[in-house]
Amino acid sequence: MVNFIQQEIENDLKAGKYTDGIHTRFPPEPNGYLHVGHAKSICLNFGLALYNKGICNLRFDDTNPTKEDVEYVDSIQEDIKWLGFDWEDRKFYASDYFGKFYEYAVELIKRGLAYVDDLSAEEIRQYRGTLTEPGKESPCRNRSVEENLNLFERMKAGEFADGEKVLRAKIDMASPNINMRDPVIYRITRAHHHHTGDDWLIYPMYDFAHPLEDAIENITHSVCTLEFEDHRPFYDWLLDSLGFDVNSRPRQIEFARLDLTNTITSKRKLRQLVEEKFVRGWDDPRMSTICGLRRRGYTPAAIRDFCERIGVAKSNSVVDIAMLEHCVREDLNENAARVMAVLNPLKVVLTNVEEGAVEFLTAENHPKRGGCRYVPFTREIFIERDDFMEDAPKKFFRLKPGGEVRLKHAYIIKCNDVIKDAEGNVTELHCTIDPTSKSGGATANRKIKGTIHWVSASHALKAEVRLYDYLLKTDENGNVPEDFIAALNPNSLIVVENALIEPSVKWTAAGTHYQFLRLGYFVVDYDTTPEKLVFNRVVGLKDTWAKVKSNS
Repeated sequence: MVNFIQQEIENDLKAGKYTDGIHTRFPPEPNGYLHVGHAKSICLNFGLALYNKGICNLRFDDTNPTKEDVEYVDSIQEDIKWLGFDWEDRKFYASDYFGKFYEYAVELIKRGLAYVDDLSAEEIRQYRGTLTEPGKESPCRNRSVEENLNLFERMKAGEFADGEKVLRAKIDMASPNINMRDPVIYRITRAHHHHTGDDWLIYPMYDFAHPLEDAIENITHSVCTLEFEDHRPFYDWLLDSLGFDVNSRPRQIEFARLDLTNTITSKRKLRQLVEEKFVRGWDDPRMSTICGLRRRGYTPAAIRDFCERIGVAKSNSVVDIAMLEHCVREDLNENAARVMAVLNPLKVVLTNVEEGAVEFLTAENHPKRGGCRYVPFTREIFIERDDFMEDAPKKFFRLKPGGEVRLKHAYIIKCNDVIKDAEGNVTELHCTIDPTSKSGGATANRKIKGTIHWVSASHALKAEVRLYDYLLKTDENGNVPEDFIAALNPNSLIVVENALIEPSVKWTAAGTHYQFLRLGYFVVDYDTTPEKLVFNRVVGLKDTWAKVKSNS
């Protein structure tokens, strides 16, 4: 693992810091489902620990009870395990330390570094100043230590209404960094907490809790995304003020978050899509949530590979989603069994095949991994409607009147007659097979430019196939517009109700991947039952990212 964070870790170790080893953490807020951006952070934090023979904690930063829920706690754990990482016995909650946080806040008050303020949230914003103008001190800023201790204890006891008072750090209202202008570190919130119940009426702010959690858990390197860079001075100020040893206390290091083209990576926007029912739920395969990617058929190995390839940067940039799709395609190409399926069927009658006859042909399951299966071949089959063209151009190498094509794993067939309905629509084709052209037979290598897939009409299984596209329409650079609801893609999901698939997939479990020959990679959806097969398209066969790589 080579990146600037690893280099910082190695520099710290050379300087004699962190002699007990490297200790990282993944600290999600349980206020929504994790998305692909969190996958990058998971891989980075757990990966750094593994690479340096250290350990990584899972910690829920649950300091805001109004937005948090056990549902999110459970989903986060499931997602991390699915990605292939294990926190062992090191699962913690910020709320585990509420008592200690309170004691640290009291210590700051005693040192004259915190005070209870009566200003409203709006007044605090007004007093804070701007990027070019210093802030103004609150009238409450110079209260005595004794008065502040008394008021803070009364806040804890529930004597004041929500928002009536807050506890603020006492730093510098003229600081060029707005985050250092006496930030709020405690507020009153009467809300049931998913982990502590109704034990507390005051809750620490995230910026106050986070460095203390890291210090309590002996984290060595607190890896955050770039939006926390301006918060680092407060992180260090708090640990300095409370006397944590600079040689053993955690360091905050920032890296660029993951932004993907054609993708939303905002919890707030993802929640809006769910709550306003633009999608079926958090695990809708069009969502960028980890559970959505899992249901779509993306694999843990592919996501880990993607996170490794994009690396860790110091500045924000947007990654082409084609690169993620490339990683998924590479993984499935190596591991997904091959089968034949027809999404838009056109009936073909092979007139020189005996009625009722069934021949079981041998078909390979995978070109590299080996294995084979039997595919039934009968007088009536279905091919893809797009594989026939009545008025075909010269370079159309599939089936056309009088033309020949090879059926995959089977025979060469010739189209003799085209049957149409009263409106002139093609309803079926009458063809003949070349009985000497069977795959593996004596004339199997007779040169035919086109090979198409097919299924037996009497053996094929009906299935629902869900064809997913990007949820959003984007600009030419793949960027999501501000009004993302207006940019929703009406064709992000197309459902094929009566697709036909060869019978070898009949008892396949949800989550099993296949390559439908010539169509793409598909996965069995959770909605599948013994009575109904449901497949999701994972990715197509076309790999735009591989082309970019080969031309670069």
